[in-house]
Amino acid sequence: MTVPISALRPSDSPRLAGESGDHVRALAESDAVLPPVLVHRATMRVVDGMHRLRAAVLRGEQAVRVQYLDCDEAEAFVLGVRANVTHGLPLSLADRRVAAMRIITSYPQWSDRAIAAAAGLSAKTVGAIRWCATGDSPQSHSRVGRDGRVRPLSSAEGRRQASAIIRERPGDSLRQIASASGVSPGTVRDVRERMARGEDPVRPRRRQRDRGEAPVEPPPERTEDELAELLSRLKHDPSLRGTEVGRALLRLLGVNALTERDRRGLLDAVPEHCRATVAELARACAKAWRDLADCLDG
Repeated sequence: MTVPISALRPSDSPRLAGESGDHVRALAESDAVLPPVLVHRATMRVVDGMHRLRAAVLRGEQAVRVQYLDCDEAEAFVLGVRANVTHGLPLSLADRRVAAMRIITSYPQWSDRAIAAAAGLSAKTVGAIRWCATGDSPQSHSRVGRDGRVRPLSSAEGRRQASAIIRERPGDSLRQIASASGVSPGTVRDVRERMARGEDPVRPRRRQRDRGEAPVEPPPERTEDELAELLSRLKHDPSLRGTEVGRALLRLLGVNALTERDRRGLLDAVPEHCRATVAELARACAKAWRDLADCLDG
């Protein structure tokens, strides 16, 4: 559908610096057919495509092709952010942080991962932004994930809900209890087994976190020989060796198990002009592994 440019309102854009003049000129000079401008029908406000709109004006055009969105303004903003994250001129980190702050305000019940997917950030970054935005103010005890399912904010709370359902309806299946309490069937199985042994359904580590106590001290660092032994055991575990993903994990662990000699050799091999880049990439890899370790521990 084509509409007059004069009928459209400027975008409620997350871009702090506005549109890029260079990008507008590049689009205006291009012979490519540009995608339709995304427009919120109720307000005629541009949701995604301000650079395309400015380019059309620069070309002297009077109308542009549009695609209408029928939703509320908060949802339109999220769709606009997601569109700018996935194509076109990328949003800056500052733009994405501001966008995440606004999405948190509009949808406080969304999970950190759901907001991170919309804003192009990591879930940890969104969690930090949420904390800065809300501080100690009361928060919802549940979050809506990317799959649309509602889950307890604290897995400890979900375990307590599961234990209550098990006591009230012991004949329910794992999936029924998991759906009602917002935890996984595997967690329900663990809760049921702990209750059968007379133990608290919430693991001690989770209870400490809920009470705000200091976390359990991590185990002492292992020696290189001990780590090599652990890796050797994993390589003989059929549950990992028998799957493609498991074998890939073992290869990655083997490659990343650097000894002191390996580190010295790599330091000598990296040219001076490449060191800063290698260091940045190494830190990014370390963060990815640390995030995976946190998920496995949690």
